[in-house]
This record gives sequence, structure tokens and C-alpha cells, in this order.
Amino acid sequence: ILFVIGLAFVFDFTNGFHDAGNSIATIVATRVLTPIQAVIWAAFFNFIAFLFFKLSVAHTIGTGLIDTEVVSPALIFAALLSAITWNILTWYVGLPSSSSHALIGSIVGAAIGQNGVTTLKIDGLTKVLSAIVLSPLIGILIGMLISALIIRLTKYWDEEIKNRCFKFVQLLSSAMLSLSHGGNDAQKTMGIISLLLYSASLQEQQFTVPFWVVISCHAVIGIGTLYGGWRIIYTMARKITTLDPLRASCAEAGATIVIFSATDFGLPVSTTHTVTGAIAGVGVSRSLWSTNWQIMNRIFLTWAITIPATSLIAIALTSLFHF
Repeated sequence: ILFVIGLAFVFDFTNGFHDAGNSIATIVATRVLTPIQAVIWAAFFNFIAFLFFKLSVAHTIGTGLIDTEVVSPALIFAALLSAITWNILTWYVGLPSSSSHALIGSIVGAAIGQNGVTTLKIDGLTKVLSAIVLSPLIGILIGMLISALIIRLTKYWDEEIKNRCFKFVQLLSSAMLSLSHGGNDAQKTMGIISLLLYSASLQEQQFTVPFWVVISCHAVIGIGTLYGGWRIIYTMARKITTLDPLRASCAEAGATIVIFSATDFGLPVSTTHTVTGAIAGVGVSRSLWSTNWQIMNRIFLTWAITIPATSLIAIALTSLFHF
């Protein structure tokens, strides 16, 4: 059990550096902060997110996807190893895939590999999968609308004043985005660890998330963010669309609205996909061809295969180790 908890922290760390690009790509692209300043900024707000969010996402991960009666340390081990493998693979090739999708696909695959499809909670999975599909689309829409509105409102501003103003605004919007990332993504690891403790009868009859789990998961994801996933940051900052402080602030604000709302409803959405969608939406607000659709197509393909791929990896692991 201690070994699997340690592996959960490894996943949390990979989540931090894999998804660091979500929080800081825009502020690095506009040079408001240097890359080192940006990861320190993001890591701090990822850590303090526990002060602002209830633990709805952790409960969804812990009790809403599979039957808790079939959970074992072996099942959690297979799920975590699958998700970590996918995170490292997609980080290496610089694709902003979703740590959330990887974890959810891995949990589902491990449960199927160990006990079959009857262990899945279809209602919970339907709700989560619907949010996964809708969040990047809503991110595109909100990013596009906010950008169009702000550009119209500041149409007659002097460019120098506009840039100076939105550099300050972007500090605030990137902080809120990092806060929302920590609030949603750290809770996924909390849910996994708490589920493990519950299945091993190491906590009370009712599923709960111990405070030490909350603090440690936020600390580890903050450290992971501090490490910085530079390959993915480069893709999101440079390859999707051209950003200035105004448009970057709009992308961050749009993504933050979606992620805050999802966290409040207990939905483990992909911060990666939501931010990427918001950046693409900001590009579309300028013109359809201001967004690099060739890169977006590669990203869309990664999104589409993440859950099936991680499910298959987890199924293979359960078979390999005879769980």
C-alpha cells in the first residue's frame, strides 16, 4: 500500500510537469514572465489551491467511476503505472495530452482487466466523459467570445498602454488558471489515494479524503509544475497561434471559467484540453487561419486515443501480472 501511494505521488508529479504548459504557456509566449519565473508563479498557485476548492473531484474519482468493492492495491498499481507511462510518452513527443484522460482510462482499463465491465459505474462515467468532450469545445467558444469582446472594447486604446495594462491583467489571469489547475488536477490523485485507503479498510466506513492526502497532493503537483514540462510548453506557447498579452489573458480567463465551474460540479475535466481549446478560440477570433490547424489535428488525435490507449495498457498490465 505504501508503495502504491508512492506511485500515486509519482503520477501527481508527472501531472504537474506534464500540465505545467497549461498554466504558463501563454505567459511565457508573451514574455510577461521568464520561463523560470512562470513555473515558480504557477507552482505556488497550484499548491495553495486546497484553500479554495471543495473536494468534489476527489470524490468523483474515488467513488464515481468503478465499484469500490473490487478495488485492490494491485488494481490501483496497474492504473497508475499505465497513466504514468502515457504521461511520459506524450511529454517526450511534446503533445499536450490529458493527464485526466490518462488516469480515467487507466482506472477503467484496470477494473475491466481485473473484474470485467460489470464493475464500471455507467452513470458516473457518462457524466465524466460528457464533461471531457464538452470542456475543450466550451473553452474554444468562451476564449473566442471573450477575445472578441475585449478587442472591441479596447479598439481605440493606444497599443503601448494596452500592452502595459494587459501584462498586469495576465499576471492575475495566469494565477487564476494555475489555481484552477491545482484545484482540479491534484484532486484526481487525492481520489486515487483515498480510494486505496478505503479499499484496504484503513479509514472509516465512509469514503473520505484525509487532510494529509490533500496537502501532500498539492505539494507534489506544485513541485512537478516547478520542474516544468518544457516540450509541451513550447507546443502550446508557439505552435497553436500568435499571442499578445491581451489575447493570452482572454485565453487564460476562458479556460479558468470552464475549469472552476467543472471543479465545483465535481467533474475531472482536462485542463490541458480546456486551455488548448481556449488558445485556439482566441486565434479563431482573429481569423480562422490564425490557428495552426495542422498542430491542432495532431492534438485532437492524441485526445481521441488517450482513453482507449491507457485502458488497453492497464488491461495488459493486469494480465501480465495476473492481478
